This record gives sequence, C-alpha cells and structure tokens, in this order.
Amino acid sequence: MAKKGFTLIELLIVISIIAILASVVFVALDPLKRFQDARDSSRWADISALISAVKVYQVDNGGNYPTAIADSMGAGSTYMIGTDTEGCNLTCDTAVGGSAYCVDLTALVTAGYLGEVPVSPNGTGTWGVGVTGYTITKYDTGIIKVAACESENSDSISISK
Repeated sequence: MAKKGFTLIELLIVISIIAILASVVFVALDPLKRFQDARDSSRWADISALISAVKVYQVDNGGNYPTAIADSMGAGSTYMIGTDTEGCNLTCDTAVGGSAYCVDLTALVTAGYLGEVPVSPNGTGTWGVGVTGYTITKYDTGIIKVAACESENSDSISISK
C-alpha cells in the first residue's frame, strides 16, 4: 500500500512561492507611504478644525477674532500655534516670522470651540503643546490661513477662509 502525501521538495517549493508572493504584496502596499498618508490626513483634519473654531468664534463675537489673534498677531505675518513664547521659528513648509512669533489658542478650548489645540503627528518634526506644528496667518482682508508645518505626501497642507 502506497502512502499518500507531499514530499519535502514539494512543500519547500510551495512555501517559497508563498513567501515570494507575500513579499511582493508587502512592497506593493508600501506601509511607510500608508503611514505618511495617515499623518497627512490627520493634519488636514486638524487645520480644518482650527480654522473652523476661529471662524465660529468670530461669528459668535460680532466679527472679532480671539484675543490672541487680534492683539498678538501682525497682519500678514505667520505665527506658530502653541503655548511657547520663544523658539517658534522651527522649520516649516510655511516660514514662521521669528523666534517669538507664537500664538496661544487655548482660549478657543476654554470657550468651547475646540476640544483641545491639536498637535501635528510627528513626521520629521517633533511637535508638542508648546510648538504644535501648525501655523496661522491673519491678513488685512480678514482672511485667516492655517497650515501644517510639514507634509509628507502632499506639496503643502493649508486652508484659508
């Protein structure tokens, strides 16, 4: 009576074919690019929430900006959003005006317009509450621009309203 089964050679061939297919799929999916896309998506959501909070505040308060924006920011200058008062001119896609060009938007949190001031997910930069990785620019025309300091798979990440 002959025994039925696979030989060692047949099993090794099948295992090597599966390994080759798995490596091809892994390379095709490019997990690094997927992580970069996820961080960029988070940045888009964060800047959208920031600019919406500023604009809703403005509507609720007769067209006035939050105090930090109205009193601290010069028109046309770009500021880093965060609680720090120095060291705010870190490398960004949008250049920050100077080391002391920081703006603290925690008043939007205490007033209920934001759950918390968002912090950019760490890509090439290291961000935190003091320096969030997001910038804001106020123009004479009343337009506010919020941007992410870094973008990994996009040219830039910014919204103006």
